[in-house]
Amino acid sequence: MQLHGSPALSSLCLKLTIVVVLVFTATAARAYDLQTAYRQAMATSPAIVRARAQLDAELEGRPLARAALLPHLGGFASGGMNSARVTGLGPIPISTGYHSDVLSATLTQSIFDGQAWESLKQADSRIRAGEAALASTEQSLMFDVTQAYFEVLQTQADERVARQQVKLLQAIADQTKTSLRVGKGDIISVQEAQAQLDAAKTDLVVAKNRVAISKAQLEQLTHHRPGALQDVKVLHVIGPQPDSLTPWIESALKNQPLLQQARASLETSKEQVEYEKRARWPTLTLNGFVEHAAGTLIPPLTMNQAGAVVSVSIPFFEGGAIRARVRQAEALSHASGAKVLALKDQIRLDTQAAFLTLQDSVARFDATQASVASARLSMEGTRKGYEIGTRSLVDLLTATTNYAGARRNYYLALYSHLVARIQLKAAAGVLTSQDIESLNTLLH
Repeated sequence: MQLHGSPALSSLCLKLTIVVVLVFTATAARAYDLQTAYRQAMATSPAIVRARAQLDAELEGRPLARAALLPHLGGFASGGMNSARVTGLGPIPISTGYHSDVLSATLTQSIFDGQAWESLKQADSRIRAGEAALASTEQSLMFDVTQAYFEVLQTQADERVARQQVKLLQAIADQTKTSLRVGKGDIISVQEAQAQLDAAKTDLVVAKNRVAISKAQLEQLTHHRPGALQDVKVLHVIGPQPDSLTPWIESALKNQPLLQQARASLETSKEQVEYEKRARWPTLTLNGFVEHAAGTLIPPLTMNQAGAVVSVSIPFFEGGAIRARVRQAEALSHASGAKVLALKDQIRLDTQAAFLTLQDSVARFDATQASVASARLSMEGTRKGYEIGTRSLVDLLTATTNYAGARRNYYLALYSHLVARIQLKAAAGVLTSQDIESLNTLLH
C-alpha cells in the first residue's frame, strides 16, 4: 500500500515535528546560566538561612527589652482542705476540718529604670548589625556564585585548548613518523614530537580534572548539579564607571555591609558601657495587689484586701562588681572601635585593589586578543615553513605551544574581567541582584 502523501503519514510527521519542537523548547528552558545558579544558591544557602535566622532573633530583642518597661500582671490561686485538733478552749478537744481558699492578683509597673531604657537602645543597634550581616552574606554569595560560574567556563575553555593542542601535536607526530618512513626525517624529530604530545595529553587530563573540581565547587554553592553552562560569545570590555578611585572608596566606606555591621556593634558596645553605669541608678517601681482569702478555723472568715506600694531600690555597694563591669564594657568598646578602624583600612585597600584589577583587566583582555591572532599566524606560518624545509620541528612545536598558551591567556583575561566587574561592586558594598542580571545578558 502506498503511504506517500497520505493523511496518516502527514499526521505522523506533524506529531513528530511537535515532539521535536517541545524537546528543543524544554532543553532551551533548562539552559543553565548565571541567573539560574544565583537563584538556586540564594534559595538553598545555609549562610543565608543562618543570617536571616540571626536577624529574626535580633528583631525579637526589641519587644523583649520593651517588656521590662510595660506592666506585668500576675495571678495566684490556691485551695485546700485542712484538719485541726484544738485543745485548751474547753474540757473537750475540738476536732474539725475546713476549706482554705486564696485568690490574688498583682500588678507591677516600672516607673523609672535606666538600664531598661538602655537595653531598648541596644536592641535597635543589634537589629542594625543583623541587617548589615544579612546584606553582607547576600553580597558575598553573589560574588562567590559569579566567581564559581566563570571558573567552570574557564576550566572548560582550558580543556578545549588542551584537546586542540593534543590534536595539533598528534598531527605533527604523525607527520614526523611518515617522514621517517620515507627517509626524509630522523628519529630525534619523532621522539621530540612524541614527547610534546605526551606532555599535552597529561595537560588534557589535568584540565579535565579541573573542570570536575570547578563544577563541584559551583554545585556546593547552588546545591544543584549544573547543566550545560551558557558562555560568553561577544564582549565589550568596560572599565570602572566612574573611572576614578575616590568615589569608589567613598561608596565603600558608606555602603559596605561589613563596615555597617562593625559600626552597629561598636554602638552596641558603647551602649553596654552606659548600661553598666546605670546599675548605680535608683529604680522606682509601683506594685499593686488584690487578694481574696476564705476559710479559717473558728469562726469561718472571708477577707478581701487591696493595696499599692511604691518601692525604691538604690545599690550602695556590691563588692566592686558594678565598677568592674563598667571597666570591662569600656575595654570591649575600645576593642570594637579598633576593629572598625582596621576594617576601614582593609576596605580602602580591597576597593583600591578591585579598582586597579578591573582597570588592568581591560588592557589585558585587549592584549590577549591580539596575542591569539598573532600566535595563530605565527603557527600557521611556521607550519608552512616546516613543510618546505625553511623552519625546524622545534620551531613548529614552539609555535604550537605558544598558540595554546595565548588562547589560555585569552580565556583567563575574558572571565577574569567579568569577575572583576562584580568584585569592584562587592568591595564598594553596592553589589545587587541587578548586577547579576546585567552580567547574565552577556551569556548565550
